[in-house]
Amino acid sequence: MISEIEKTKVLIIGSGPAGYTAAIYAARAGLSPILYTGAQPGGQLTITTDVENYPGYPDGIMGPEMMEDFRKQAERFGTQVRYGMVTAIDFSGYPHKVVVDEQITIHADTVIISTGASAKWLGIESEERLNGKGVSACAVCDGFFFKGQDVAIVGAGDTACEEASYLSNICSKVYMIVRRNEMRASQIMQNRVIKNPKIEILWNTETVEILGEDEVVGVTVKNNRTNETQNLKISGFFVAIGHEPNTGIFKGIINMDETGYIKTIPGSTRTNVEGVFASGDAQDHIYRQAVTAAGTGCMAALDAERYLASKELS
Repeated sequence: MISEIEKTKVLIIGSGPAGYTAAIYAARAGLSPILYTGAQPGGQLTITTDVENYPGYPDGIMGPEMMEDFRKQAERFGTQVRYGMVTAIDFSGYPHKVVVDEQITIHADTVIISTGASAKWLGIESEERLNGKGVSACAVCDGFFFKGQDVAIVGAGDTACEEASYLSNICSKVYMIVRRNEMRASQIMQNRVIKNPKIEILWNTETVEILGEDEVVGVTVKNNRTNETQNLKISGFFVAIGHEPNTGIFKGIINMDETGYIKTIPGSTRTNVEGVFASGDAQDHIYRQAVTAAGTGCMAALDAERYLASKELS
C-alpha cells in the first residue's frame, strides 16, 4: 500500500559505477538527486575482489571498498542514497512516477536508469563458493591475475571466443569448454580460437565441479557423449555464457534490443521516453567495464541537467 509521495528533479535507479557517478555529477550541479540502490548495492563490483584496471588506484582496490568510496563521494555532495527496490513505474505522463518497495511514490522530473546487468552462471555449488577466488565472469577484468597459468573458460558465443583469445595472450593454456559439438559464435571468431595453439577446445563437454577449497585448483569435466570425466589442473575458471540486463521492469515502456539491453539515442544516454536516461551495463552489452559505466553515468547526469534546463526546471 502506497503511503507517501515525494518529488525530486533527478531519480537514479541503481548503484553501481554508473549510478554513483551520475549521482556525483547531478549533486554537484545542485540537483539534489535521490538514488535507490536496488537489490545489490554497489552492483557487480561488490562480488569482485581485486580491481586493478580502474584509473586512480595504483595499488588496486577491492571491489566492495571501491563502491563504498563511490557512495561516500556521492553522499558528500548531497545525494540521498537509499536502500530499496523499484516495484512499479509510470512514464506515461509528467512527472515520471516510480514506486519503491510498494510504499513510496517518487514524482521525478528526470529518471536515470543504472540498473546494470547480471552475469549468467552455471548454477553449481562450487562456482558460487569459489566466486572471486579463481572463478570470474569477466576475463578482461580478472585475466591478469592468472598470467602464465592454465585456465578454463565456459561458453560458445562471440564473447567466449573473444575472452578465450584475450586469455591466450596472458595465460599459458586456455581450455575452452563447449557443451555441444559446435559454437554459436560467428565463423571468424570460431576460426580465431580453433587456430590458436594455446586454446584447447573441449567439445561436447560440461562442467561437473570446480575443484579447490579456498581457491581454484582444477575442474572436473564430463564428455556428454561418452560420459567420461577428467580433471583439468587450472587456477582460473571463467564463465562466459552471457549476461542478463536488469531491465525487466521497463519492458514495453523503454525501447530495448532483443536481449533486453536499453537502446539509447546515439551520442547520448536519452531513451525513447522524454526525460528518461540510461547508463552503465543496462545499456552496454559490448564493453561492460566499471570505467565505461562510470563514463556513461557522467553522460546521463549531464544529459539530465541539460534537459531540466531546457524545460526551465533546474
